[in-house]
Amino acid sequence: MEYNLKNMSDIILKTIKNPRVTEKASNMITQNVYTFNVAVSANKKEIKKAIFSLYKVKPVKINILSIPHKNITSKGKKGIRGGGKKAVVFLKKEDKIEFI
Repeated sequence: MEYNLKNMSDIILKTIKNPRVTEKASNMITQNVYTFNVAVSANKKEIKKAIFSLYKVKPVKINILSIPHKNITSKGKKGIRGGGKKAVVFLKKEDKIEFI
């Protein structure tokens, strides 16, 4: 099965949304563990390919976690804040991802 290169780049860009910038994620970077928000339909193989094509590093291990939906109240109206999925990517000691 052949993949169109343009189609593959679209899949990669849709798989990884953005790096997850939190205090906990920032502390984990010192141990070569990076956290990304990913598409809900993404699996470990797709995330591994996307990380390699974007950052040119091979992940050692990838953990995927679901982020639950949360009920919120804003200005007296009830609503739901969307959940999603995040991926925790483990790299070798010599590998590093630079965020600009």
